[in-house]
Amino acid sequence: MLDAIEKLLILQDRDRAIRRVQDELARIGPERESHRARAAQSQARLEAARLRLRQLEADRKRLELDVESLKQQIERYSNQQLQTRKNEEYRALAHEIETCKAEIVRIEDKELELMEQAEQVQKEIVALTHESEEARRAAERLVAELNQREENLRRELAALQADREALAAAVEPSLRHRYERLLRSKGERVVVGVAHSVCGGCHMRLPAQVMVACQAQQEVVTCTNCGRILYYTPDMVLTAAD
Repeated sequence: MLDAIEKLLILQDRDRAIRRVQDELARIGPERESHRARAAQSQARLEAARLRLRQLEADRKRLELDVESLKQQIERYSNQQLQTRKNEEYRALAHEIETCKAEIVRIEDKELELMEQAEQVQKEIVALTHESEEARRAAERLVAELNQREENLRRELAALQADREALAAAVEPSLRHRYERLLRSKGERVVVGVAHSVCGGCHMRLPAQVMVACQAQQEVVTCTNCGRILYYTPDMVLTAAD
């Protein structure tokens, strides 16, 4: 194999390693936010339950005040009954008293419903408090692991990039520029094999003269279809697949 091709293959391998590390680094941020979001959602559910409980307690307090107001109204009507001498007015006041009493019964039934709802929400809050605390601890642990992973990957990336610079500098400039151009347009598969008489990049059938040139290993050969740099090793089967 040509020395230039060997250098390019090593450079390509380093570029693939760099891409792998960069891809993994790119995934860390969203994954970290996902863990935090889950913890925040759990906390939000807890806060929503607490808000429901406060609202139920406020509604119950309002109903208690309504009952107290009705009791005071009943007391006023009763006092007025004692003072009136008219049967019609007495009966009207008695009707108002019965209406207030019926309303008190309705309100007290509603209070009971609210108390039952509040009891259920309190149980929900206990469960959600546990869930939220577990989610918070899990998020903190996972985020810490990701932060450490990110730090390790950044160190690995810095070392790979420094190594890559040295490897690239060892490649003849014009060939390096060709490789870099192909890297931008073709991705990480720039230097490819020619097994079964096809380009390892675009998988198109290669002309016989290109295969002969690859096997001779006297010059850098490129695919006539995609422009990728080709190489041949003795373990490759040159005959075309059926």
